[in-house]
Amino acid sequence: MRDSDAVRWVLESARTATSVTIMLPSWSRTALVVGVAAAVIGGPVTSAAGAAVTSTAGAAVTSTAGAAVTSTAGAAVTSTAVTSTAGAVGSAGQLGVANGGDQLPRLVYAPYFETWTKDSITAVARRSGARYFTLAFLQTPRRGSCTLAWNGRRRQQVARGGRYTAQIAALRSMGGAVIPSFGGYSADQDGTEIADSCASVQKIARAYESVVTTYDVTRLDMDVEARSLGNRAGIARRSEAIGLLQRWAARRHRRVQIVFTLGVMPSGLPGNCLAVLKSALAHGVTISAVNVMAFDYYNHKTDMGTEAISALRSTHEQLARLYPGRSGRSLWRMEGITLLPGIDDFPKKTEVTYPGEARAVLRFASAHRLRLVSIWAIQRDNGGCPGAIDSNSCSGIRQQRWEFSHLLETYTRA
Repeated sequence: MRDSDAVRWVLESARTATSVTIMLPSWSRTALVVGVAAAVIGGPVTSAAGAAVTSTAGAAVTSTAGAAVTSTAGAAVTSTAVTSTAGAVGSAGQLGVANGGDQLPRLVYAPYFETWTKDSITAVARRSGARYFTLAFLQTPRRGSCTLAWNGRRRQQVARGGRYTAQIAALRSMGGAVIPSFGGYSADQDGTEIADSCASVQKIARAYESVVTTYDVTRLDMDVEARSLGNRAGIARRSEAIGLLQRWAARRHRRVQIVFTLGVMPSGLPGNCLAVLKSALAHGVTISAVNVMAFDYYNHKTDMGTEAISALRSTHEQLARLYPGRSGRSLWRMEGITLLPGIDDFPKKTEVTYPGEARAVLRFASAHRLRLVSIWAIQRDNGGCPGAIDSNSCSGIRQQRWEFSHLLETYTRA
């Protein structure tokens, strides 16, 4: 990388990141690049040639002859690195943004993973080829509780060293990441979704924070459906708690993206789902994506690919009304879609998503650069139960094992 390119990269990164790490090659005119970094990040800098640049944050930098960097967070680095407030350091030759937690791809296939099974995340990753998973679900063990646990099981509470921490670390070593998901139909129906269950906004926010720090994640999924859509107090608590979470994250230079997963019709989001988004916006929540569940319409239609694309188009029009100042392109990048491989819940078995229809949705998603594509769920991605309605373990159609995942995982790109 030329020094001019490095300078340009520093300036571009500073627009969108709270911290920047730069690794400089031995031939670089270090004072130039480090000086620009200091101006962007803040700190006095001494280069190999002895040139100094001073700014306001009080960080000290010396360059190639044994560079030491101390940021406002107190992080120190040796070699040719410049590090900002987060204190993250890359290995030699790397260039990146330090922000804590996983850096998810801009476009990602992240199928839901059913946590009530005994399946191993890494085993499924190796077999399916998928590397990013939405873990379903976190909920409370009982109504009135403010404690989060996987599938609401008391012995699987969120804790360091608890369930999934080792598997998530192993998945990261494979180049993957997870997105914890809250709620889901069962929890939303029986009152154990945490915002419905817990009366304290502060405790809900701290529970969210615990998930972020325990698993070191950068995106959370809020699956709001069933009775949760009618629980106005729960909707308000959730929105307020997410706002607190995002402000907490900003103070700690963390990135926490929020996805709302909501039911949809080909005509768009129902009014109660729109109310969830409006509440979040009213509480200052930054929404990264609206993920529509393109199934269970109960409308006798048979072309699920066409219906899914109609749902995306209709949702786009609704988002344009919620965000009147945004461009159409940016709104497409706020959308995501979850398909249900095979036969959904409709008893007449006319709502069936086949791989060909998933391929049509994939083409649409690629053309419009949707934020994410998913399926419910990866354990269903096989043809082991032809004719079964919405099984938890198979699609109900004749298909190759992992056929949907092998198709859709091509969507993931940096």
